[in-house]
Amino acid sequence: MTTTTSKSFSIGGDLPVRRIGYGAMRLTDSPETRNGGAAHIWRPPTDRAAVIAVLRGAADLGVNLIDTADSYALGANEELIAEALHPYGEDLVVATKIGNTRPGPQEWVPLGHPAYLRQQTELSLRRLRVDRIDLLYLHRIDPNVPLADQVGTLRQLREEGKVRHIGLSEVSVAELRAAMDITPIAAVQNVYNLVARQHDAVLEFAAEHDIAFVPYFPVAMGEHARPDSPVAALAKEIGATPAQVALAWLLRRSKTVVPIPGTASLTHLAENIDALDITLSDDQFARLSAL
Repeated sequence: MTTTTSKSFSIGGDLPVRRIGYGAMRLTDSPETRNGGAAHIWRPPTDRAAVIAVLRGAADLGVNLIDTADSYALGANEELIAEALHPYGEDLVVATKIGNTRPGPQEWVPLGHPAYLRQQTELSLRRLRVDRIDLLYLHRIDPNVPLADQVGTLRQLREEGKVRHIGLSEVSVAELRAAMDITPIAAVQNVYNLVARQHDAVLEFAAEHDIAFVPYFPVAMGEHARPDSPVAALAKEIGATPAQVALAWLLRRSKTVVPIPGTASLTHLAENIDALDITLSDDQFARLSAL
């Protein structure tokens, strides 16, 4: 048996997006240093024209959810998106994040003081060249600041018309519940893929409450990406790439999942988007889920 997977989801009930977005985090530094777990995400890209072409290619291919953060290259990633895509198309959703400081190239330090969150929102608005941010995430919860103060600041920004929808990143079900007591939450961005499923409970909770679950590192499969892996074997069986299979599994895993794979390659970008057209049978989905 084969189950058809929807190709779109409406974030917050009023922002319809295709269910393969684009994560712009890697569009920093030089091509030789931007990939892998040790990438610094620290400076503007050395191949600026090439990565601008990738962003424009994503929009041309129908991607209408672009994800960034104020901490990626200290704001330069947001500026890059504006340079490539502004003025934005009516259906293009740009999501960004605040609440993570970068004291150095290998440091990510949460800072949730309300004054800082407000300042960073103002800077993001300027860099993205917008009056309102479509989707603003709290990048990380600062354990040294009450959650009510952090989420309450985002709620205030929404009430002021500077933010349309609010999201959270790397949170538990308990933290998500607590935030929802303060303000509506439209999206959650946690690491999640075929082999990193520690947030299963968050994914299920998001599905129950019609919250977008936006997995980052959606195709980070480690050993499952090897040529002799079960994922590669199944990909060969259906005429796809292992990355496409991993994305197709995510799309079927929950109706509110919206992966945001990142790449600096137009070829890989097109392949990722094509995962929307891959339909896994019940047996294929079960085999992948059992890995």
